[in-house]
Amino acid sequence: MTLRADNYNQELWQDSTVKSYLEELKTLIGMKSIFAQKIGLEEVADYLGQLFKKAGAQVLVDKTFMAPFVIAEFKSSKPNAKTLIFYNHYDTVPADSDQVWTSDPFTLAIRDGIMYGRGVDDDKGHITARLTAVMRYLQKHEDLPINIIFMMEGAEESASVDLDKYLTKYQDKLKHADLLIWEQGIRNERDQLELTGGNKGILTFDMAVKSAASDLHSKFGGVVDSATWYLIEAIASLRDSEGNLLVPAILEALKVPSQREMDLVGHYATEDAEGLKALHGLSLPLLEEDRQAFLQRYYFQPSVTIQGLSSGYLGSGVKTIIPADAWAKMEVRLVPGLEPKKVFAAIGNYLKEKGFDQVELTYTLGEKSYRSDLSAPEIGRLIKIIVDNYPGGVCLLPTSAGTGPMYSVFEVLEVPMVSLGLGNANSSDHSGDENVLIADYLNHITLIEEFIKSYE
Repeated sequence: MTLRADNYNQELWQDSTVKSYLEELKTLIGMKSIFAQKIGLEEVADYLGQLFKKAGAQVLVDKTFMAPFVIAEFKSSKPNAKTLIFYNHYDTVPADSDQVWTSDPFTLAIRDGIMYGRGVDDDKGHITARLTAVMRYLQKHEDLPINIIFMMEGAEESASVDLDKYLTKYQDKLKHADLLIWEQGIRNERDQLELTGGNKGILTFDMAVKSAASDLHSKFGGVVDSATWYLIEAIASLRDSEGNLLVPAILEALKVPSQREMDLVGHYATEDAEGLKALHGLSLPLLEEDRQAFLQRYYFQPSVTIQGLSSGYLGSGVKTIIPADAWAKMEVRLVPGLEPKKVFAAIGNYLKEKGFDQVELTYTLGEKSYRSDLSAPEIGRLIKIIVDNYPGGVCLLPTSAGTGPMYSVFEVLEVPMVSLGLGNANSSDHSGDENVLIADYLNHITLIEEFIKSYE
């Protein structure tokens, strides 16, 4: 059964606690908090601190670095109570003029059973939905059966700058948790709730070439090389025509997925070549169409991408020049075994070996990859709750193809982690009309409340 946008629990939607925290979500979406633009981070962190204090949590707002770190603890009086951590972030990507929005992105809009707004899925909606679940439980019971910690950062969309420092600082408070539920996830096209056990890492870097003191007349094109051609050839040397990364030092360091991880992807993954073509209107041939090879590459292999390329004259008319400068913004998606700075160094050495010693590389950001086979006991408990309560069932994936700071968190806290959430396959995170269905928002509240109950 596919959930329609207007098919949701009307009684729960009218619940006073749900409505109260929906108002808080409206306020949060109206407060811009964009690390990349240095907007609103402290204001939103303070607002969250006040929100959780009002809810009865012990709250800490640490403003040591540009993006304040917020910890809110709900403590159980139960002896030896287990501890659950929710990891979330309150920063969002921008919503600038390059995106098409039907309504103001910083005003929560509700139309035909769908909520729209920047951060409604990624990730402010998850904060209010999870807090709603905690408060609904506390309204029916005197105490929680588990300790619940919300930890919220403000730089996730910019490679979680300084998160490692915050985690190290509060390691003693956070390290002994039994489970960490990651920021978000989706209900997929099969109506299954996706649980993912990791994510890919990322390396981004700039490539630049300067071939002359100034642009030359294009009459020299037969005898003088240009920065543009040189850079294009250098970039092309990094992969073959089928998209396979060609840097040997990177390929040798890959951590091979386990058989269970391969089996989970083979059984549950919904992505395929034809689906991608239809969803995105692809006009070029895919780099891989065989399903098994497609999934292997998508989930378990690194990839190199050109984010942007610039050189020469791009105005109207004609300007007959050989450009003296060329630039590119590059990205490599990483998998376990690959450390961003080592990959960056390997690419630099490879380019020199290939004769492209005139390319200047600049490291911009990096995050390691984390992957899990979802076999930890508390993840098993969560899976059972989903199977018992979620109409579409569950989809188990050892990793997503996206990127986040899972590795940084696991490295310090050593806690089992799983990602799930209230998004859908077309939630349009990072794009125009970011959205969640009311039905999915309410289902997430119910699911978290049922999970808390399971510890009674």
